Amino acid sequence: MDHHLHIFIAVAEKKNFTRAAEELHLTQSAVSIHIKTLEEKFGIKLFDRTNKFVRLTRAGEILYFHAKKIINQYAHVQRLIDDLKLIPSGPLHIGSGYTFGEYHLPKIISQFTEKHAMVTPNITIKNSQDIVNHVINHEIELGIVEDHIDLTELESFTLLKDELVVIVSSKHPLAKQKEVEFEQLLKEQWILRKPGSGTRNTVDKVFSHFQFSPKSVMEFGTSQIIKESVEAGLGVSIISKSAIQKEIILNTITPIKLKNYPIEREFICITHSTNLKTRTADLFLQFLQSI
Repeated sequence: MDHHLHIFIAVAEKKNFTRAAEELHLTQSAVSIHIKTLEEKFGIKLFDRTNKFVRLTRAGEILYFHAKKIINQYAHVQRLIDDLKLIPSGPLHIGSGYTFGEYHLPKIISQFTEKHAMVTPNITIKNSQDIVNHVINHEIELGIVEDHIDLTELESFTLLKDELVVIVSSKHPLAKQKEVEFEQLLKEQWILRKPGSGTRNTVDKVFSHFQFSPKSVMEFGTSQIIKESVEAGLGVSIISKSAIQKEIILNTITPIKLKNYPIEREFICITHSTNLKTRTADLFLQFLQSI
């Protein structure tokens, strides 16, 4: 059945029997026989045929959607079995929130691949909530997010602690202070990450603690554009101190602590509670736990 599905998917994507046959190194008649076998099995047409092209019927669309999932799952099972026999190799599907992914993960991946050169990291960088969803849906094998997640489908452990700071342009009047009262920031223009990010969740908790709701907020998807906006004097922000190390050296951005209120969080590694990880993913988890 899996061979029939491979051929069916090729025809659906190429929209042409001849092109699908060329890709599969089969004759056109062989491809037609496989499709006919599938249509007879399901008792319904899967393609509408014209002289040059074919297109999926409604039944074909349903089969295509599920066939892709079946083939991908079959490939995953094959990798799991191969892992029992071979040295770690192949893709490592991981995801991370922006801060950890941009400022911590590259060094970690470099250290890991030095030991396991046959592994090919495939990294997804998105907001923390998106990474959680990808892990739950088995689209990635593990994720690193910027907040604790309390879901029965997931297992987690703490990787690193992270400090967040208020950042201002080095030309801002507050740049001369090492710490400030939150009341000194009430009238500032705030530049923040978009909702759904781990950083935004932490900042919202800070605002809630001080019972503060900013009247005007500029929202961006990454820390980089926030830093550039702060450098340009457009406002102030709260982001991870690890994200501004170069700017501190160049003296373009100044970090400031909140007086009597340290802003801290943890980077959390999450995996699905089912034990269906490749050997490569298990090795990477062990590597993370040893850091």
